[in-house]
Amino acid sequence: MKTGLPSIRQLQTLIRDRQQVEVKVSTGDVLTGKLLWQDDDCVCVADANDQPSIIWRHALVFVKPLV
Repeated sequence: MKTGLPSIRQLQTLIRDRQQVEVKVSTGDVLTGKLLWQDDDCVCVADANDQPSIIWRHALVFVKPLV
């Protein structure tokens, strides 16, 4: 993973801060929760019940922090 890229650093900040995010995927579905981790291929989002969802990076439309 290229940790110097701004997108990778931004996601790492969201993971570190346990910030609530909204994630839209290419199917049009929107998930809300906290990012748990990322790797070269996927990100993991936990919903309000701490249920993890693994999402392929190529399926991401956007990741938006919720204020």
